[in-house]
Amino acid sequence: MLGNGVRTGRCVPYYHGASKTCEVSGWCPVEDGASVSQFLGKMAPNFTILIKNSIHYPKFQFSKGNIEMRKDGYLKHCLFDEASHLYCPIFRLGFIVERAGENFTELARTGGVIGVIINWDCDLDLPASNCNPRYSFRRLDPKHTPASSGYNFRFAKYYKINGSTTRTLIKAYGIRIDVIVHGQAGKFSLIPTIINLATALTSIGVGSFLCDWILLTFMNKNKVYSHKKFDKMVDTPDRGAGPGPRASEPPQQDSTLTDPRGLAQL
Repeated sequence: MLGNGVRTGRCVPYYHGASKTCEVSGWCPVEDGASVSQFLGKMAPNFTILIKNSIHYPKFQFSKGNIEMRKDGYLKHCLFDEASHLYCPIFRLGFIVERAGENFTELARTGGVIGVIINWDCDLDLPASNCNPRYSFRRLDPKHTPASSGYNFRFAKYYKINGSTTRTLIKAYGIRIDVIVHGQAGKFSLIPTIINLATALTSIGVGSFLCDWILLTFMNKNKVYSHKKFDKMVDTPDRGAGPGPRASEPPQQDSTLTDPRGLAQL
């Protein structure tokens, strides 16, 4: 049978009966998950988390943060609200779990991983006040996985009692918050616009048409270009032909072979 420790190589009597078993050096008693302490499911939803974030787009020399720069102690008495307090990134733990579509009481028992996603999509042709963060929340760990669902970890505290090494093993369940930041910024520029437009026109065959039209219409030597590009073909009538239609000559036939009635001559 399997043991919860390292085998010493000694064969010792079993704890009941006359059989023997391999000795195992391990911690007693063995963890069975029966001892469960009272969780903080009632208090923890009101815990608050400050998420401080800033972005920088070096190409456009643009930087911005998600905290409003005020000196009146604004952050001491505000909570996040998407409509009225967008730049107060202080979130209640219960608010984050609720926005992720989870039940806090159930999540506190098994633990879990919640992702706070901050998205910065900015049009830098507009004022900086229009570049604002957008928050979304979702659960990241698979909660329906039978093996090791939720989020938990173990740690121990070691000490000695009467010369014997003793430990207290703690299995902790918790809610881990992962902050994910992504975004993009853009600004109008004339040169990339011209390059992209020319590439698009060339791909559909309009570029050569526009070049020919510009050269034939606006250039001073458009006649020279036209002469080099186009070949003129003139349809001239045959010499000696009258104004009326020409009569075609009948084909010559060998009179020795056939007569006008189509019968063979012997």
